[in-house]
Amino acid sequence: MRILVAEDNAVFQKILENNLKAWGYEVVLASDGTEAWKILCGPTAPQLAVLDWMMPGMSGIELCKKIRQENREPYTYVILLTALHGEDELVAGMEAGADDYVTKPFKPAELRVRLRAGKRVVELQNDLVQAREALRVKATHDSLTGLWNHEEIFRLLDLELFRAERQKTPVGIVLADIDHFKKINDTYGHLAGDQALRMVAQQLQKLVRSYDSIGRYGGDEFLLVLPGCDRASLTSLGARLRDSLQENQAASPAGPITLTLSLGGIVYEQHRGINATTLLHETDSALYRAKHAGRDQLVIAETLPPAASPPPA
Repeated sequence: MRILVAEDNAVFQKILENNLKAWGYEVVLASDGTEAWKILCGPTAPQLAVLDWMMPGMSGIELCKKIRQENREPYTYVILLTALHGEDELVAGMEAGADDYVTKPFKPAELRVRLRAGKRVVELQNDLVQAREALRVKATHDSLTGLWNHEEIFRLLDLELFRAERQKTPVGIVLADIDHFKKINDTYGHLAGDQALRMVAQQLQKLVRSYDSIGRYGGDEFLLVLPGCDRASLTSLGARLRDSLQENQAASPAGPITLTLSLGGIVYEQHRGINATTLLHETDSALYRAKHAGRDQLVIAETLPPAASPPPA
């Protein structure tokens, strides 16, 4: 594990470095508080830090306060190294955000034990963060395709519509439905159907921009939210998606399956306060027309209904 040692005394710094390396730590050195803060703000900041109380640039106490004010993740476990032995000073250090302290001249065995405790705290904290992230992903993503789930893609659509109203920019919305999906399940089995869903999801992800959002809206339907997308861009996306599916086939026990999609789209650029539910209704109607017209095509809704009038005062 990497550990930051911030100590302006060259002798103490060398003693600390030698001991820590002997105990298996990767040591990052700083000679003053300012340098230590720059290291802690970096993308690979150590999660263990031994900070001298009295340093030029920024004291150990000031560093502790800044670390806790930032409230960053992953957690930084801080041990203050101090020559002060008074109870008031030690209380001040802990209230500033230090997790532990060691007094100078320190006993190597004592420091090693305190670092071992800090390492356990950091590892437990990392486990908790990973577990929380796993739960967040599970709550917001579809387990089969890895795309956003129904609730989350709808929330993202609401956010993009709000942004579009504020910035007066267009939003493209697409509902995509795998053609004859029930027949795929009935003919080749549900495992082949699952593979078809994953393959379509992968092709969608390849074709959209990094700031677009894709979700599994339900069953074999996918919802795409495309900020800043005009009608020409939406038409181009539909064509590229058709080409992509023709070039890539879903696997099944009976051999490759060629998939096609029916797509309904709409471009919201009138900025009249129309809500997501109304827009999705119009997009779904366009999808129905694409199916009725022979499938394997994109139909873009031409008009939008007027926004609901406010109730009379």
